[in-house]
Amino acid sequence: MTAGEKVEKAHNAASRLVVISGMSGAGKTIALRALEDLDYYCVDNLPAALMSAFVAATTVGDPGLHPRLAVGIDVRNRSEDLQRVPAVLSELARQGIEYELIFLDAPDEVLFKRYSDTRRRHPLTGDGLSLSEAIALERKRLKPVSVIANRVIDTGNLNVHQLRRLMATELGMVGGELSLLFESFAYKRGVPADADFVFDARCLPNPHWDARVRPLSGRDTAVKEWLAAKPEVAQYLAEVTAFLDTWLPRFEADNRSYVTICIGCTGGRHRSVYLAEKLAEHFRATREQVLTFHRELE
Repeated sequence: MTAGEKVEKAHNAASRLVVISGMSGAGKTIALRALEDLDYYCVDNLPAALMSAFVAATTVGDPGLHPRLAVGIDVRNRSEDLQRVPAVLSELARQGIEYELIFLDAPDEVLFKRYSDTRRRHPLTGDGLSLSEAIALERKRLKPVSVIANRVIDTGNLNVHQLRRLMATELGMVGGELSLLFESFAYKRGVPADADFVFDARCLPNPHWDARVRPLSGRDTAVKEWLAAKPEVAQYLAEVTAFLDTWLPRFEADNRSYVTICIGCTGGRHRSVYLAEKLAEHFRATREQVLTFHRELE
């Protein structure tokens, strides 16, 4: 049985394939990480020629194991493989695979600045090209992909946090169910601009003053145990959870596609991170579209 035949046999198992492509420096890795947080099975820099085989390999034999797939396709592919992307996706669609192609772009001057700031090497500059020449060549090689994109996103004015939120929430990548984003932050750096709910955890005991756990974060076991042992932390968590349990269904009934819940503390490393993770854990028991983002840990 060929890879294509295997895909056709298993198309009911793979309910969604998201293809992330775009210019180097436009945010493809960030976009894939956001989808990974939403339980997509993600592969970056997949050779386009292997896309059908990838879908078959992740769906045949165990239907439903990986119902959401995401692949990153970029200029590191061979030119002839990039030329074949439209045909590959067309064949997958014929076999019943629902797909969406997202192309991330940014103005040349923004891409140039991002490379200058990070001092990373563009994948095409190894051919002896200048950065501006490499960007121009990349646009040419990716043209067969960009022209068939379901959506082109200009990330020129987006920072890392905004792009992650866009991918995980506003695009509604996982159907019509309400998406929840639990974000921790430090008040000293300001409240996230797009917060729907903000909870202030600065009234709780602060692990920062315990030298044993100060270097750690709210994702580390020692900090979790430190905070879990404080009765006021448990009470705070229980009351915030009860509030959200009561009111989030009202947002869902109002056809909201996403809600961002922000929890802040002084440094954004201990209390807020712990609470965001605990809240996400609670809601993942009954919902699929739940993710976390820790602004000060990124």
